[in-house]
Amino acid sequence: MVAVHQVLPVLAPRDAIGNHTTAIRRSLKTVGVSGEIFAGEVVAGAADGARSIREARPSKLAVMEPTLWLYHASTGSPVAEWFADLPGPKAIDYHNITPAEVLGPWEPHVGVELEHGRRQLADLADVAGWALADSAFNEAELIGLGYRWTAVVPILLDTAHLADAVADASLVAELRARRAKAGGADWLFVSRLLPHKGQHELVKALAAYRLAYDPAARLTLVGAAGSSRYVDAVRDFVEDLGLGDAVTITGSVPPAALAAYFAVADVYVSASTHEGFGVPLVEAMAHGLPIVAYASAAVPETVDGAGILVDEQTPVVLASAAHRVISDPTLAATLAAAGRRRLAELGAAPSERRLHRAISHILGAAGLTPADAPSLAGV
Repeated sequence: MVAVHQVLPVLAPRDAIGNHTTAIRRSLKTVGVSGEIFAGEVVAGAADGARSIREARPSKLAVMEPTLWLYHASTGSPVAEWFADLPGPKAIDYHNITPAEVLGPWEPHVGVELEHGRRQLADLADVAGWALADSAFNEAELIGLGYRWTAVVPILLDTAHLADAVADASLVAELRARRAKAGGADWLFVSRLLPHKGQHELVKALAAYRLAYDPAARLTLVGAAGSSRYVDAVRDFVEDLGLGDAVTITGSVPPAALAAYFAVADVYVSASTHEGFGVPLVEAMAHGLPIVAYASAAVPETVDGAGILVDEQTPVVLASAAHRVISDPTLAATLAAAGRRRLAELGAAPSERRLHRAISHILGAAGLTPADAPSLAGV
C-alpha cells in the first residue's frame, strides 16, 4: 500500500482547510491509499487521529510504505521548513496566501507572517515536484512561481450535508419575529472579519440601500474576528452611520445558528477583494440563497453563473444589485436554481475524481506506484 501523509501549520475544528485535509484522508482511504495528518498545532476538537509534527517519525513512515508528503500552504509557518526537509517526494496543496499589504497595516505581525508565507511558497517550488490548487486563480500563481506540474482540485465539500444542515429553530423564530415587527430585507455575509473581506464596504452598501430602497433593511455579518483592530473600526463605522440597529456582528457561531441565518436571509452579498476559493459562497448556494458578489480573485470562478457579479466595489453598485435580487422573485429563484446546478459541480464526487486523478499522476511520476494504478486512475 502507498501512503499520502498530509502536513499543515494548524488543524482546527470547523476550519475549511482542516475539513479539506480530513476529507482528503477519507477519500484516499476508500481507494486504498493510507495517510496520517500532522500539524504544527492540533487545536482541541480537531479531527480524530491528527498528530503534532513532534510525533512524526518521517524515516520510519517512509520505510513502512512508499510515501508522498502533501503540505497545505496558506500562511507563513516553521512547518513549511520542516516539510521541506522531509525525505522522499513532496507536493503542496495551495489555498492562497493573503497579500501582506492588505492586512499588514491592521495587524503588522500577521503581515510579516504572510510575507514569510509567500517567500516559503516560492522556495517550495524547488522542493515540491507537484502542486494542487483550490482554483485556477490559485493555480496561476503557482505557475508564475515556477511549479512544474499543477492541477486544480477544489475544496472537498459535502454539499449534501450543507444543504441538509438543521437550523436552530429558536433563532429562526427570533429572526422572523424581528422581521415581522420591523419589516425590511435581510442581507447576509459570512467570513472572518478582515479588511480584505470587505465588511466595511458592505456597511456602506447597506447604508446606500436603506436610503434608496428599504429604510428597514438589515445586514448580518457572521464570522470570527480575524483582526481586533478591524472589528473595532467596523463597529465604530456602524455607529457613526447610525446603523447600530441595522447591522449585527455575531462573531463565530455554531453550525445550527449559521443555518438559521442562511434560512432567514434574502440575499448573500460579498464585497471581498481576495478569495482563493470562497466556501461561504458555496454554503449560500446550498441554502438556496441568491448571491451578489464583487467579481474579484477566485469569486467569478467559484460562482460561475450562480449569482450576480459586479465589477465595482461601490455602495451604489452593490446596493442596486441586491435590490434587483430582492425585488424580483423570479430572478431570485433563477439564481437559486443556478446555485443548485453549480453546487453539483462543486460537490464531493466531482472534486474527489479530480483529487484521485491528480494523486494518481503524482504517485506514478514519483515512482511510488504505476500511473495507471487501477485503484485511483479507474475512479
